[in-house]
Amino acid sequence: MNDLIDRATRFWRATGGAVAWAGFLFLLMPTLIIIPVSLNGSQQLAFPPERISLALFAQFFSDPSWWGAALQSLKIALASTALTMVLAVPAAYALVRGSFFGRRSLNLFLMSPILVPVVVLGLGFYLNFNTFRIGGTDLALILSHTVLIAPFVVVSVSAGLRQIEPALETAAIIMGATRATVFFRVVLPQIHESLIVGALLAFLISFDEVVASYFVAGPATTTLPVKMYSALRWEISPVIAAVSAMLTVLSLVFSIALIYLRKTPRGH
Repeated sequence: MNDLIDRATRFWRATGGAVAWAGFLFLLMPTLIIIPVSLNGSQQLAFPPERISLALFAQFFSDPSWWGAALQSLKIALASTALTMVLAVPAAYALVRGSFFGRRSLNLFLMSPILVPVVVLGLGFYLNFNTFRIGGTDLALILSHTVLIAPFVVVSVSAGLRQIEPALETAAIIMGATRATVFFRVVLPQIHESLIVGALLAFLISFDEVVASYFVAGPATTTLPVKMYSALRWEISPVIAAVSAMLTVLSLVFSIALIYLRKTPRGH
């Protein structure tokens, strides 16, 4: 009887695993199919490719409107990630270690950009930035991206802070260390994995952001996702396949890095 139950259990586990992998591959297929499409030598989107060529990639790097938008996205993502780390890391520390009135409300406020639809936030950014006459500028993009990616950094850093022993901070204060010294010399070294994870995630989200960027970007500050959306809307450029393939590889590399950092034992 027990042998029959074990066989049934193994069968259903194997079946469930096969169904899960089938569903995963089904969801992943539209993303992966763009890679062979990007290697098509003809000036049209076609699968399977008529002939293997890197012409679309060469066209991307030879067109300033494309690689210029990529550099713009890189600049905005780096600036937004840096600003977010400066603001979100102390905020996460205060939320985890602090005990003050309104702490839960502050935490909910910081998480609100995840709860509110991005299109609503984009409209709010557009109206407010135009009121202050900074719409269409790099500053508008950096501020809007910072709002969007800050919750992810707060969550990542908060998770790291909850895994370290507060007694170490107390001992450092008893021995005469200032709060700033404790934060920079005791706390941050212990959560460096969470800091890297938060920064990588923030950079990737900022680099791929299209909805809010579409509202606040101007003709001179167009990011790569906005450029791709505009190209799809007004023209069917085959270069989009090459750009999508590069972004897919970039996202895959970042995802592998995040998984590796999450699985790395603390102290290694």
